[in-house]
Amino acid sequence: MTDLLLDSNIRLWVFVPIVIITFLIGVVRHYVSLLLASEKKVDLQQIKDSQVLMRSRLLRENGKFLPKQSFLMRKHFLNNVESGFFKKEKRDQNMANPMTDPSMLKDAMKGNMMNVLPMIVIGGWINWTFSGFITTKVPFPLTLRFKPMLQRGIELVSLDASWVSSASWYFLNVFGLRSVYALVLGADNSADQASAMQEQFSSAGVQQGQDMNKLFKTEWEALEVVNHEFALENVEDELMRGWQIPDRYLTNSIRPSNAPVYQ
Repeated sequence: MTDLLLDSNIRLWVFVPIVIITFLIGVVRHYVSLLLASEKKVDLQQIKDSQVLMRSRLLRENGKFLPKQSFLMRKHFLNNVESGFFKKEKRDQNMANPMTDPSMLKDAMKGNMMNVLPMIVIGGWINWTFSGFITTKVPFPLTLRFKPMLQRGIELVSLDASWVSSASWYFLNVFGLRSVYALVLGADNSADQASAMQEQFSSAGVQQGQDMNKLFKTEWEALEVVNHEFALENVEDELMRGWQIPDRYLTNSIRPSNAPVYQ
């Protein structure tokens, strides 16, 4: 492998400008997203159902810390065959198709415009402007499998895999400036392109809707087989048994006759 010595001008005219451009593009994306953001419709019934499912899950996981009577009361409210929530409540199975909702299509178009399009345009421009430059080197050795990822635009077999090309340095900044964006713009920001794309794909899955009747049935079956075993039985005796007062804090008037003597 060939060992290289980079010119200091590469740091000033390639390395730092790519970082600044990527950061500024993220800041612009954040504020443009705030301008184009539309008010999302919240389904109150869906939120209530989600909270009940979460409550049942917490009861299954942490019910051992409740007295038996309290646990059975909560289980009766959720799982009673006649009046239990999971048996009594029925939801409409006709789920809305997101492809027929213009607002969902509009939000998806905005997400693609703010996330995918800037990455393609800015990445292509940086690859064209700074083509052929080696910007930096990672401080640890890498195998040859990392060459296609870290040396995009540079096809040199003799070049060590630890060197990073300008195009690869841009993509590393796209996915690596998350902490800087959180520090400058706050934790809830739209500048991080990786998290924004992930949130877009996850929200697309949520918008397709869920069959709450199946979720109720699954949670009812999971809660039905839970047996209560009180985890805090005789906890007072165990606490007092493990806690002893040193002799120097006891006087002769309050020291028990069978109390151990500490030296």
